[in-house]
Amino acid sequence: MRKPWSFGRKIGLGFAVAVALTLLVSSIAVFALRGVVEAKDRVLEVNARGLVTTQRLQNKAEERISALRGFLITRDPAFIDELLAARGEAVQLVEQLRADRPELRAELDAVSAADDAFREGQDALLALARGNGSALAVEQAFVKELRPKRLRFTASIETLTEAENERLELATIAATNAVSTAIWLVVSIGALAVVFGSMMAASLTHALGRQISTAVTQVQSSSAELQAAANQQANGLREQGMAINEITTTISELLTTSRQIAESAQRVAQMALQTGGSARAGDETVTRVHVSFAGIQRQVELIVTHMLELGRKSQQIGTVLEIVSELAEQTNILAINATIEASGAGESGRRFAVVADEIRKLADRVAGSTKEIRVLIDDVRSAVNTTVMATETGSKTVEVGSRQFGEMAVSLRQITALVSSTTEAAREIELSTKQQSTAVEQVNTAIANVAQTSRETQASASQTLQTAAQLAGLSKELLRVVQPQAA
Repeated sequence: MRKPWSFGRKIGLGFAVAVALTLLVSSIAVFALRGVVEAKDRVLEVNARGLVTTQRLQNKAEERISALRGFLITRDPAFIDELLAARGEAVQLVEQLRADRPELRAELDAVSAADDAFREGQDALLALARGNGSALAVEQAFVKELRPKRLRFTASIETLTEAENERLELATIAATNAVSTAIWLVVSIGALAVVFGSMMAASLTHALGRQISTAVTQVQSSSAELQAAANQQANGLREQGMAINEITTTISELLTTSRQIAESAQRVAQMALQTGGSARAGDETVTRVHVSFAGIQRQVELIVTHMLELGRKSQQIGTVLEIVSELAEQTNILAINATIEASGAGESGRRFAVVADEIRKLADRVAGSTKEIRVLIDDVRSAVNTTVMATETGSKTVEVGSRQFGEMAVSLRQITALVSSTTEAAREIELSTKQQSTAVEQVNTAIANVAQTSRETQASASQTLQTAAQLAGLSKELLRVVQPQAA
């Protein structure tokens, strides 16, 4: 037959379920925060870095055009060195993108093919210029042969930049979805823990109340029967002249019961000591978990600090871009003025007008690139602000959990104090029961001399013994409900 659950086991079960739910919520919160941080790191380290690399590749293309134009105008060999250096850096950037972003293989192949064609056109134009070709022939070769190749090359770079932008947007959306999923998961598990804990508390309260009510009712009924039997026994004793035999037997049973109660009180004291040790161990465990929560909170605050620093760096980049934008506008104005002056100079200023027109176009492209970079910086700044807000929310959640663990530690210390008081009370009961056993032995010795006169009251004493046996059984049942091991 299965033993019924005691009060201590049911309370221990409720506490264990509460601790398990708390650990589950904490584990899910840590897992969710880790996923959010990993998504953010991928957006910043992979996608954003790839976008910056494509911008650098586009800048190197413009540097190659500028170096070629400088050589054609001035015939200075230093521009050739700048052109070759820009070519080498462009190749390195493409290879870096191939290693970091294998999903952009098709776009990178298109950039490499356009770069090869553009490089061949540059080499052909340089050979024509070095072979003492006329300025008109060089200009016609530049316009008819090199410009279409350059346009295809820049268009392939723009296509690569657009593809990287699309992947950056997808990664940002994925990171946002990860944050939303983490928040929903933590809130759902927390709500489920509250509902389950409430149901568990209601169930334990109902079961304990029902058991106590049943036991108390049975004890009251048995006590009434024992009182009636005791009255009948008193009448019988008056009628039969103080029959003592049954009293002797009853005192012997009382002596045995006193010894059992003493042994049970001793076991209760030992179990109270063990319970106190377990409560102190639980208090230490909760303290360690509290320290772990404090460490998590410090890590979250460190993440917030780094994100704020990233926001400040983005603002500094925006300031530099404003300066570049102003320089582009000034260059555009100078190019327009140079075009006007060249048109007034006639045929001798025609080449200078072509150079001025190209400088103005270059200034326009620099201004356009500056605007695009500013938009990207604004997007990064917005993402940083959103991440900071989400991280602060997680920090507040960790702080609440840490405070709740502190309250749990206080409750455990209170339980330890109550167990200590119970241990002292059990020891006092043990000493009192031993003293009672000694007194009962003395009484039993005194009554043994008049045991002969107790035979006349055996019938009434039998009923008293039967009722006392029922009360003893009910007492053992109540003891089994409170502490099955002691029964």
